[in-house]
Amino acid sequence: MKKLVYILACSCLLGLNSCQNTFLDLDPLDAKTDAVYFKTPEHFREYANGLYSQLIGWRSGILDHMDIQSDLITNPSNQWNLGHGTINVGYDDSRWTGLYGSIRADNMLLERAETYAGDPAEITQYVGEAYFFRAYNYFYLLKYFGGVPILTRSLDTESPELYYPRNSRYEVVDQILADLQKAIDRLPIEQNISSSDKGHISKQGAKAFKARVLLYEATWRKNVGTQTDFEGSAGPATDQVNAFLEESISLSEEVMKDQVYALWNYNGDARMNNMSSRYLFCIEDAESNPGGYGRETNKEFIIYSVFDRDAAPGKFQLNLNMSYVYPSRKFMDMFLCKNGMPICEANSQFGGYYTPTSEYKNRDYRMEAYVGKSADDMKLNGTSGYGNMKFITYKPAAEREESANCPNLRLAEVYLNYAEAVMTRYNKIEDTQLEASINNLRRRANVASLTNALVDQIIELTGSTKSHEEVMMDEIRRERTIELYMEDFRFDDLKRWGMLEQELNQPRCGRVLGGTNYGTTFKDANGNNLAAYNPSAYVNGELKVETGHGELYCVQLSKKSDSSLSSRHYLYPIPQHQINLNPNLKQNPGY
Repeated sequence: MKKLVYILACSCLLGLNSCQNTFLDLDPLDAKTDAVYFKTPEHFREYANGLYSQLIGWRSGILDHMDIQSDLITNPSNQWNLGHGTINVGYDDSRWTGLYGSIRADNMLLERAETYAGDPAEITQYVGEAYFFRAYNYFYLLKYFGGVPILTRSLDTESPELYYPRNSRYEVVDQILADLQKAIDRLPIEQNISSSDKGHISKQGAKAFKARVLLYEATWRKNVGTQTDFEGSAGPATDQVNAFLEESISLSEEVMKDQVYALWNYNGDARMNNMSSRYLFCIEDAESNPGGYGRETNKEFIIYSVFDRDAAPGKFQLNLNMSYVYPSRKFMDMFLCKNGMPICEANSQFGGYYTPTSEYKNRDYRMEAYVGKSADDMKLNGTSGYGNMKFITYKPAAEREESANCPNLRLAEVYLNYAEAVMTRYNKIEDTQLEASINNLRRRANVASLTNALVDQIIELTGSTKSHEEVMMDEIRRERTIELYMEDFRFDDLKRWGMLEQELNQPRCGRVLGGTNYGTTFKDANGNNLAAYNPSAYVNGELKVETGHGELYCVQLSKKSDSSLSSRHYLYPIPQHQINLNPNLKQNPGY
């Protein structure tokens, strides 16, 4: 581990647009040119290690990958544009320039591999890593902008590709899938990656990532189609949907069955207080959780950024910045009771909102693990009334030193991808398939298993007019929403489900304010304001909304009128500077 971390720490200093300066000091800096690079397998290895800084990690900008200002959480300053539909065409966009800079770095390794004088087998793994990262970066470009120009070689100022038009999203997807298959064919299996090299992309990791891409694009085409594509973009809207879903199912199943991975579940240890879902995200050493479990016990992370307090410390101050993340009323009410049923007056396990902690009674363990329920966890003045505990370190760390590994893809997501792909493809899912996938997550959360019989009970309990199939899909999506909270999925999920406008053009609310029979922290049983509740801090006032116990007044974090999302917001605009440089780039519709 230390060897990989050391190389990554050095490599993170790279400028991805000029990667010839990313190696360790094998030669004087002024001698590092293409003429002396890429001569030995070690050169390729060191260069490939530098590509790992392209993974999302604990550094500036990480909040942009936590779905701040979605319908689940709010923050005073981040992602207001996407969460509320105020996106405008900007002069430039660091997502565009940064991702293309990374792709250039990936292309350089692939080009040099073509002319490598040694045995190609010596550099197979490093070529596979470059293919993976090129696919990884194009997938982010696809999610942000849709179809973009495909560049498969590094360019100079005279390259004609600088003036190429945009490829369609369908061509970009084909490129991503082809690169991922090349990565799968070349990468080692996780079992053959040495302990000192853990953190390198494995064959299973590339398979799991490909399954993610396939599910994303299949559901996008099924639910969104071509309405967001730029003018003149052509490609199949539906004919690959079933094939994509079937391959996503197959790849997910392969990874699920591989015993090299396992959920990190130590809830059987009384010292952990059933909080495995909290401590999973802050494992550094034996002191980072009350059970004394170190990094070597984490078999759940499949793709992750490696951090280390000494060699590669995080640069974000998690404990400080996470204190400004406020869960919403909607998110809190998504957590099921232990019996697997949603909160409602007919569910005898639901404790209501009578006290600050009564709603936690008989609920999913993740509710306390992700949000917390102590007085210190709850933010009662000027916020939603709830705090955030996900990614918070167990023991307060010195500033800029919280350095747990940062997950990019974990086994929990693979279970969720599998269940959703099965349900989307066949409009049904067998209990055995649920048992092999998302019920593993529900067991860790101490929630009854999802079965077809339970779905029928939910329909009866709630009086839902939806079909069995619709409620089953709702439950699979609910499980995904809860488990992957703050892991950069919510906006993308709402887009590919075709639900962005429906879910985000709504007010965001926080804690129930109280009133008669609801003497919560904010108001006493007579409806009088308590000292901890300062109405002047809530510029949006109070709003009566539907809760688990009917309509109740809650603090309002943002108004319905603040949000005006439409289909154009499924993609970001192409930055104007790029269009100025290349007039052949067509703008996305609506901008």
